[in-house]
This record gives sequence, structure tokens and C-alpha cells, in this order.
Amino acid sequence: MTPTDPHPSITVFPHNRLNPISRDIYSGFLEHMGRCITGGIYDPQNPNKDLLIQPDNFRKDVIEALKPLDIPVFRYPGGNFTATYHWQDGVGPRSQRPTRLNIAWGGTPERNEFGTNEFMVWCREHMHAEPYLCLNMGTGSLDEGLAWIEYCNASVETGSYWAKLRAEHTGHDRPHNVKYWGLGNEVWGPWQIAQEIGPRTFAEKTMQWAKAIKLLDPTVKLILCGKDGISAWDYEVVKHCVVPATESDLGVTQPPLIDYVSIHMYTASNDYHENVFAPLAAERAIEATAALIDLACVENNVPPGQVRPKICFDEWNVWDPKRAVGSKGAEERYTLSDALAVVVWLNLFVRQSDVVGMACIAQSVNVISPLMTTQDSVIRQTTWWIYELFCRFVKGYQVNVVVGGVEEYQGSTKPAWLRDAMKGRMKWLDVSACVDEEGWCCLSVANLHKDEALDIDLVGMGKSVDVEVYTVSGEDVDVTNMDGQEKVKIVKKGWKAEGKYTFPKHSFTMLRWRM
Repeated sequence: MTPTDPHPSITVFPHNRLNPISRDIYSGFLEHMGRCITGGIYDPQNPNKDLLIQPDNFRKDVIEALKPLDIPVFRYPGGNFTATYHWQDGVGPRSQRPTRLNIAWGGTPERNEFGTNEFMVWCREHMHAEPYLCLNMGTGSLDEGLAWIEYCNASVETGSYWAKLRAEHTGHDRPHNVKYWGLGNEVWGPWQIAQEIGPRTFAEKTMQWAKAIKLLDPTVKLILCGKDGISAWDYEVVKHCVVPATESDLGVTQPPLIDYVSIHMYTASNDYHENVFAPLAAERAIEATAALIDLACVENNVPPGQVRPKICFDEWNVWDPKRAVGSKGAEERYTLSDALAVVVWLNLFVRQSDVVGMACIAQSVNVISPLMTTQDSVIRQTTWWIYELFCRFVKGYQVNVVVGGVEEYQGSTKPAWLRDAMKGRMKWLDVSACVDEEGWCCLSVANLHKDEALDIDLVGMGKSVDVEVYTVSGEDVDVTNMDGQEKVKIVKKGWKAEGKYTFPKHSFTMLRWRM
């Protein structure tokens, strides 16, 4: 490979803080699908009872693996499962809960042993995370949704029937105070139960639901169901739902109804280079969605002082549904190639952190997940180590970083439109940079070239600076961690900055130093 410049470089501007990075971009997702919940975080049939936290039957090893990542939010109960889920099936004594068929994912029995209150215990007591509940706008009703919000958030002192029922079920008076509520899931998809007939119809329904919910609890944050950010659906729904705060004839101030706009995307390809560059389609989708929000604010006369909705990318990952079939549990065997694609995903969330307020990896355990369980242990897949490094170190503020003189990838892309849409930005090095409150600067670099290491001038670090170097790589791009050996993991070393660094082929490198 011949670079376009004899001295390819990465220049970091650590004092040029661009915007805060929300920790919510590292959020998780749990769905009643495959072994995500039953057999994942909750495992009552496991014969090794010492592995479980009693009486909840939560797996200790899963909690111990996830807890150090300080994951801020978990989305539940789906996903496609949401469109047939009736929350009252999952509360009260377990012995009295009905078994339903999970028709969203193959018609398997769902015994509802794990429901709202179990999720709250798992989130709050074990993960110290915020819960995010997704409302059933498929087979569910507005009355049912309002009742769930009242059950979770109303104080017993109000005399609310649902609050008293919650206290009866939990044994205490404390409300759950659930902040985040999703207004349906992928209601545009033909695979959805009770698919909506069109974006305008759904937008009108959403506004009715949002208005009622904010009257019940104006403190909640509502997440609008968008599509993939680059569709007519997104245009219509965002245009109709991003509106100014209003005051009714009764003198009741109605806050802005929509706080986040959700988009979803998965990427995958059996071709290595297509696979690692594919997440850049999500970066273009984020830019398009942000522009749609701006357009809606202008057309709907949203005043300058009103906070604009952020983007909630609440389903993302590397997933090939043909390779890991959803109705069969979607248990991907992730390769080093997939791990490098996850680097690009996380780098782009950092680069777009001015408009992305939350992102949820789909999913947190077993189902297209970096963390897998066996009967007795957990397996950290290749993608886990990328997720861990970003959760631990990429925080604070995004800072300006410029990649110069590095050749651009010219091959095929998936989707096909990606190369033209991201022309000039599909370089062999995918990069982001940040600085935290303690003065640590962090440079995250993926060398996406399959066959060549790249010698790069590093500008902006200073000379003879002590640098922590974390590398994730492997002997080839198809290696996995699923065969009993951890062939891909984090390798840490120290380095005295000398102005030039060699980034190994098909690798991820994180460089950290104090400013």
C-alpha cells in the first residue's frame, strides 16, 4: 500500500474539547429471546446453585463480568417481544403468572418468571443502572401503557391503585422511578406483530400516547420509534412528532413530548473489508437523523431555547440473521473481524456524541452478544474486549483528531451506497479521541487493513510521554474465542512516546496518556 502522503499522521488536539460524551452510549439491552434472560442473566434450572444469587436466581458470574463495565442503562423487554408483551403477566407471585407463547421468536413458552420487578432488582441492586422500558404499541393499549408507568412511578401516598399493587408485589413503598420509556419497537417492520400501516398513522398515535404519558408523569423521557435514520418513515415520523412545548386551554403546560429519536441498524458481511467498514453506514444514518430533527425544529417553530431530541441508537451490533437465526436464539460466534467492526461502531458514537445521547448494544448476554454463558462459566467473545475498553476509558469529552495522509479504502461496500456516501472518510485507520475529567487523553485506533501494518506520525502527544497501550488483535481475522481458548484478548504494555507508532494489521490499539 502506498499512502497518499509520505508521512501519514494522526494529530490529536487534546485541549480542543468538542462536546461531552454521554456514558449512555454504552447501554445494554435484554429481551425475552433465546437465552438472553432465561439461561443468561436468570438461570433457575442451573444445577449449580452456588452459581446463583438466591432467591432471585440471577447468575453471579454474569453480574461479576458486567458490573465493572459500569453499564448505565438497560433496555427491556424488547425488541420484537415488546409487541405482544403484557406487563401484568410478569408481576405478582411467580406461581400465579401465566405462561404465554412467545410468537415474536418462534412460539416458545414464556413463563413470565422474570418481569418488571425482577428487572428492577437486577438493574438497580446488581448493575446500578437505569432501567429503560419499551411500551407495547403493537397488541397493547394506551390504558395498559399508562397503567405500567403508574405501577412503576406513582407514589403510594397518591392513593394510586397501581402504586399500591406495586408495593404489595415488592414488599416496600418505593417507586421504581423509571425515567426512560420507549414508544414501541420497530413498528414499521413487516416482521412485527400488529405492524403499523404507515408512518403518519403511527406518528399520530404516538402523539396521543406521548401527550397522555407526559400528563401522567412529566418527568419521564420518551423515545420515539424511528427506523434506520435514512428512510421516508424517519422523515414523516420526526416531522410530525418533534414539536414545541405547548400550554392547553386549561392552563396545563405540556412539555416537549419527544426526548429521543430511536434508530436501529445491524451490520455484517462475510467479506472482511465489507464487514469492518459497514458500520460507517450508521454514522451516515446518524447525520441524516440529526438533520431531520433540525428540519422538524425549523418547520414546527421549535424555539431556540427548547432542548432538541437526541438520537437513541437503541439496537446496534454486528449480526447476520442468516448466520445466527433469531428464532433459534441468534447466538453469533464473533471473529476478530467482527471485533474490529465493533470498534468502528463505538468510534462513530464518540464522533457523533454531540447528537447521540444513548446507544444500546443488542444484546447484553448470549443473543448476538459479546458475553456468552455455559452451564458453569462465561465466555468473553472477541467483541467483549473492545466493549470493555471503551466502557472503561472512553469518556469525558470528545476532542478534535485529524487523520492525514492515510489511504482510503476503495473496495466494495455493504450497503453498496456506502462508499459514495462516505467518500473521503473510509480510511484504513478509523479513529476517535477523548479527554476525561482527570486529564487522561485516549486515542482509539483501528487499523482495518487486513494485511499491512501502518507506521503513523503521532502529533499532539508530546515527546517522551509515558503511554499506556492496549492492543486487541489475533493471528488472523477469522479467529474466535468460542472453542475453549481466548485467542483474542487485551494485551497491555507501556510505551515512551517517540512521535511515531506502528499499528499492527487488523488490530485495535488504544493509547492513553496524561495531558
